[in-house]
Amino acid sequence: MSARGILLIGGGGHAKVVFDTIRASGMGVIGYCDDNAHSAMSGTLEYLGAIGGASGHDAPVVIAIGDVGTRRRFIGELGSGARVAEPIIHPSAVVSASAELGEGVLVGAGAVINADARVGSHVIINSGVIVEHDCRIGENVHVAPGTVLGGGVSVGSDSLVGIGARVLPGVVVGAGCVVGAGAVVTRDVGDGETVVGVPGRVRE
Repeated sequence: MSARGILLIGGGGHAKVVFDTIRASGMGVIGYCDDNAHSAMSGTLEYLGAIGGASGHDAPVVIAIGDVGTRRRFIGELGSGARVAEPIIHPSAVVSASAELGEGVLVGAGAVINADARVGSHVIINSGVIVEHDCRIGENVHVAPGTVLGGGVSVGSDSLVGIGARVLPGVVVGAGCVVGAGAVVTRDVGDGETVVGVPGRVRE
């Protein structure tokens, strides 16, 4: 990590969560880049310009944007000049020694990641999430607060698992999926599908 701290990409509401997690972890934040100079972080952190200029800074970056589609766009725009931060883990989270986390991952307060889980880069494991043993989570996934992924669950890249959802052991959620808030997913979900309800059903 840079001795100066981390640069946030995005200054909206999710950036507040990222900022608090970084501070709780004992690291610093040098400021944020956002296309809106008057975002939620305005007055809290130094504004360092539009997102396109992030690669001009020497600090490691973390994408502090909750929306999966927007995050994907900025992952592509970061370019080779940007350094991505190592995983940022809230001190109240529990991460198994055998779990693997990619770069730019955020693990929020009270989250648990159990044995042999694999989490891809730029993933948000939000507050109170439980990722059970042997789960596989692709790149740029947002697992929203209070979600439980049972043992051996697989979630494809660019998916959103909504607040309080439950995905039963061994279920495969494809890439680009949306699991609605509070859904209980009992069967596999194909790429690009949206599943809602209890039990979870694919929305047409």
